[in-house]
Amino acid sequence: MGDASPQVAPASSGRVIFLGPPGAGKGTQAARLAAHMGVPKISTGDMLREAIARGTPLGLQAAPLMEKGGLVPDELLIGIIQERLREDDCARGYILDGFPRTLKQAEGFESMAGGDRTAELLVFSVEVPRPELLRRLSGRRWCPRCQATYHVETNPPKREGLCDRDGMRLIQREDDKETAVARRLAEYDERTAPLIDHYCRRARFHRVDGHRPVDAVFDELKGLLEAAR
Repeated sequence: MGDASPQVAPASSGRVIFLGPPGAGKGTQAARLAAHMGVPKISTGDMLREAIARGTPLGLQAAPLMEKGGLVPDELLIGIIQERLREDDCARGYILDGFPRTLKQAEGFESMAGGDRTAELLVFSVEVPRPELLRRLSGRRWCPRCQATYHVETNPPKREGLCDRDGMRLIQREDDKETAVARRLAEYDERTAPLIDHYCRRARFHRVDGHRPVDAVFDELKGLLEAAR
């Protein structure tokens, strides 16, 4: 990491964090809200998967960890987020999906702003019952070429087992298999759930029921966003 800190957008422009366990649907909602706000959605998962597909140094570091459903070290994630927030498109605001995931990452994020500006953040915690999370995650399928994601029940490809975009055979990622899913949810409970208490006391924090139709969740998020402005 370099010494210079990125310019963090002012509170009025929108700095939003999505929390929630794997499978809660926060990535989908973050993308829709980012488009609605006209700001970038920054997903550490997307950035890491792209790096793996391209075979970059970052990807080579992260690949064996992600294949086993493990967590990428805090220092690595803090570094890539810091670099990303320096880019011009973040000047008006941004939505973070998948970061921070630990208290250490939250502290690293706060240091990027040159001080604690947590009270300016809008934080959504998307919550879904555990059995539903298991169903959603175990049914996911992924295209190793274009990174498109499908679900065997709720979002199947047009041709069974093949990506709609490029015809590649879809796979079930190792971290979406039953054993890895159970481990990921346990890690969330241990490492990420404490962030809820952290932000509940210090940020503009809202719990959102993610076990509803996608449009209903999005409508609530838009209403909360407008009320916070």
